[in-house]
Amino acid sequence: MLTALLQNIFNALQWGSFYSMIALGYCLVYGVLRLINFAHGDIFMTACYLAFFIAAALLGGLPAGTVVFSLTLVLTMIGAALLGVTIERVAYRPLRRKGVNRLYVVITALMVGFILENGNLAVLGASSRRFPDILEKTIWQIGPVTITNLKVLVILAAFTVFGILQFIVHKTVFGMSMRAISYDKFAIPLMGIPVNHVITFTFALGSGLAAVAGILFGMSYPVLDPYMGTIIGWKAFIAAVVGGIGDIKGAFIGGFILGFIEIFITAFFPSSFKDLISFMILLVILVLKPTGFFGVARSAKI
Repeated sequence: MLTALLQNIFNALQWGSFYSMIALGYCLVYGVLRLINFAHGDIFMTACYLAFFIAAALLGGLPAGTVVFSLTLVLTMIGAALLGVTIERVAYRPLRRKGVNRLYVVITALMVGFILENGNLAVLGASSRRFPDILEKTIWQIGPVTITNLKVLVILAAFTVFGILQFIVHKTVFGMSMRAISYDKFAIPLMGIPVNHVITFTFALGSGLAAVAGILFGMSYPVLDPYMGTIIGWKAFIAAVVGGIGDIKGAFIGGFILGFIEIFITAFFPSSFKDLISFMILLVILVLKPTGFFGVARSAKI
């Protein structure tokens, strides 16, 4: 019983790490623009495929190992950041300049996600692809618990990303500008802060986080398909809402809450009940605390 409990805790930490890293991307964009970037899950999917092709190209001349992993990670983050910036400039910025209703922006975000999914399907086909092994798998036996180096890497990456993000948001000029735009986007241009540059940086950073989650997910669960970002993206969004989507700490913890709920439900119930029971629990949480655990209700001036 104790062995199963400890093993499930490590599995939950791994799943929670994926949800947390993706949820942080949602939180960043929402914190600055009050916009839910529903294409974020498909940016995660695109990053998985981008990492797949980069890794395959690198393995043609280099052996699997730390060098290939590091190069794949950096190049994928750059590619995903450029994709995020392109989406912001082409799809969101024109609507923001025209001051259209937020409903149209949400619809645009959904359409961008569909374009990424179906564009992938049209170009690469419906066949699943297997992510290459870019790191040698090591298994550690700690008492009765089995842990892999990849599982540890995923968990450490999530906490490292959270720490770096906390530093950027609270200790840097860009982070201060992001928080200022979140507080009052109309007064900030009068203070000389380049709003478009800050928003571009936010999309690049959020998409980079999706890339980190994407490459680690591909390494952990190496079967890729064009719709893989849909369900995990929606779940990460819900996790961010449960934690408090306007708060980085809330989005981070919300991802782990969902990870633990899913893993422990699977441990005691058939896997087909996982999503049903998980979402019922999350619904109860939101009914009791609509702003999430760390979210704060905002009042609007009329």
